[in-house]
This record gives sequence, C-alpha cells and structure tokens, in this order.
Amino acid sequence: MNLIEHKAIGNEIVTVELPAAFDPGWNRLPGLKVDGRCISVDPDEYFFRFESHTWLVADWKLVKSELLPAEETAASAVEQMALDFIKRYAVSTSDPARVLSTAYQVYTYLFRDEHLPTLGLPQVTPDHLRMLREAATLMALNKVELDGHISNVGPCWFFPAATSVVFGLDDSVGAMLDEIYHGGWFNEYRRIESIKAHAALGGRLVHGCQSVPDQTGGVVAPYGASMAVFRDELSEFKAGWIEQVYAHRVTDEA
Repeated sequence: MNLIEHKAIGNEIVTVELPAAFDPGWNRLPGLKVDGRCISVDPDEYFFRFESHTWLVADWKLVKSELLPAEETAASAVEQMALDFIKRYAVSTSDPARVLSTAYQVYTYLFRDEHLPTLGLPQVTPDHLRMLREAATLMALNKVELDGHISNVGPCWFFPAATSVVFGLDDSVGAMLDEIYHGGWFNEYRRIESIKAHAALGGRLVHGCQSVPDQTGGVVAPYGASMAVFRDELSEFKAGWIEQVYAHRVTDEA
C-alpha cells in the first residue's frame, strides 16, 4: 500500500556537496542519489509527507563563536540561552541544501571521535559515528510545526530501519546507534552540547521513543512545539512507513 500522503508538485531536485563522502548505500532509498560528497534529493520520491518547504537555520560559525562557549548560570538555563539565540539569529530558508550543509556541521561537531574514550561503550567505533553523522544530517529535513503537527517525514525519521537498509546493520546495532543519536551520549555535558548545537537548526532534538528505541525516531523541533500532538500523530503513521523503509533492505548481496 502506498502511504505517501503528499506528493509535492514541481519540487526541484536538491543537490549539495558536503565536506566528506557519504556511504553509497544511501542509494538504496528512493529519491536519494549519492556520488561521493555529492548528494541529490528528489523530494517527490524521498518524502513520505512533504507539506512544508521552509526550515529555520542559523549560521554555524555564529553558533560556534557565540553560543557554544556560553556558560549556563543560575539565572539563565542553557535552553533559554539557545531559545534567545534562535530568536535573535535564526532565519527561515526554503533551500534544503542549506539545511543539509548546516546539519552536517552540527553533527560533525556532536559526533566527533574525541568523545569515544570517555563514552563507556567500547563497541562504538569511529565508523559508527560516521553513520550517525550521515543519517542525522538527512534527518534535518524532517519538520515539526509549533502546533505539534509533523509536516515533513522522510525515511531517516525511522533511524534503525534506515540504517539497516543503508549500512546493512542488524537490529541490535541500529538500536544502539538510535540511543546514541537521541540520548545525549548518556552524559549531561554532551546533552548541553546538543542543546547549543541544535540552535543552528532552529530548535532542540526531540524523539518519540519511550524507555527503549522503538523506531519512533527523532526530529529537531521548535521550542514550544506541542509534544502531545507530536506523539499522537507519530503513533498513527509510523508502522506503515517503517514497513516501506524495510522493503528496501538488502538481505543477500550476491
């Protein structure tokens, strides 16, 4: 059954060149073409739901110089600092390539190798961090509105399903990466890093999972978005779309 809810008419193919090559396995997902550092996204084929053509972004260099060094105080929580920064510097863009470029900078910073020695998860490798950087970059095209309505949904919303298709991961490794993606690396210092860094994408990282990864995914949502509406919408549509993502899984590459 075709569960694409909105096939936008006249959407141009988005092409962006990023600093590092992406895994060719991304070509297994509809609407994505990867050729080294060049990534093309056909919105008509890629998105399950594509209702909003704008995103909120802030200049990453400004985030690095103004927000990352800022220290939380008793009078100003880090979340308030991030919200104030977004209000001051974020702009609306209709250029998905700009979103992807910004997201790659955000996740190159968050999932950097220097964290590995203190992570306490010896099974996590630099290659896993590369996978996280790539998948999270594409997830930045997903979008949630202030009223909690989920307006843009692509395959990377369903993190373990998408990574199993692209990288050939089994479910346990996919779930492990999913936890690292939205778990702040299980450390408050890194959670604070995440809050600050995601200001470049106009919000904070939220996810729909409960106590364990259950394919409910994550998205950078604007501060103030209704999480109740977000939760209810997600529960309605996720099962059918997860099935469609898994349909592209390669089980035997002869």
